[in-house]
Amino acid sequence: MGAAAAAGYDRSITMFSPEGHLYQVDYASKIIEKGSPAVAIIYKQGVIIVADKKIHSSLVIPESVEKVFKIDNHIWTACAGLIGDGRRLVDYARQLAQENRTFFDQPIEVETLVKKIASIIQYFTQYGGGRPFGVSLIISGYDSLGKHIFEVEPSGAITAYKALAIGQNRQKLMDFLEKSYKENLSFEDALELGIKAISLNLEPKQKLNPQSLEVINIIENGVNGSVVPLEKYSKLL
Repeated sequence: MGAAAAAGYDRSITMFSPEGHLYQVDYASKIIEKGSPAVAIIYKQGVIIVADKKIHSSLVIPESVEKVFKIDNHIWTACAGLIGDGRRLVDYARQLAQENRTFFDQPIEVETLVKKIASIIQYFTQYGGGRPFGVSLIISGYDSLGKHIFEVEPSGAITAYKALAIGQNRQKLMDFLEKSYKENLSFEDALELGIKAISLNLEPKQKLNPQSLEVINIIENGVNGSVVPLEKYSKLL
C-alpha cells in the first residue's frame, strides 16, 4: 500500500484498512502502553487493586494524582492511559450505578456495568466527529455472582480475569502473574504479589515509592471497598 493510501485510513476513525486495522484504535492502545501500571488480583476474601501513580517530584501532592476511582461501594476501577478520558468514563459509570440503586433499590451487577461502559467506548470507534478513548480500564468488584476483574480496552472489548495488569510493560507483568498466581490467596499474599508485579516496571536499582502506590481492598462480604494504609505492610515494599 502506498503512503498516500495508508494516510487516508490513518485519518479516518470509521474506515478499516485493507489489513483489517482501525488505526485510531491502534494508536489509542499505544497511549495505554505508556501509562503507569495497575494490577488487580482476586484472593480468598475479595479483590485487591495495586496501582502506581508515578509521582516523580517531592513537590507533587500525592492525593491530587488520580489513578484508582470508586464507582460504587462494591466496584472500583483503575485506569492506564489518558486519565482524563478515564475520569469521563468513571463519571458515566457512577451515574449508571446510582440510577440502578434508585430504580431497582439494589447495587448494579459488575458485568452489567462493564458491558454498558464498553458499549460507550465502542461507540466512539464507529462514528465520526470524535476519537476513541485513550484509556484501558480495570473494573473490579463483587456482587451476587461473586468476585470480578474485567479489562475494558479502547476497542470496547471485554475480558474477565483472575489477575490482571494494564499499562506499561503489561505483557511482562502478565507473564509474572500467570506464573505466580494461585487460587485462594490470603490478603497479604495477594498484596505482596501485586507489589512484586508493579516492581517489575521499575528501572534497575530503582525502588518503589510508597507514596506512589495506591492499594484498594474490595471485600466480598458487603463491606465497602477501602484504601489500604501501606504503613502496616512496609516490609513488603
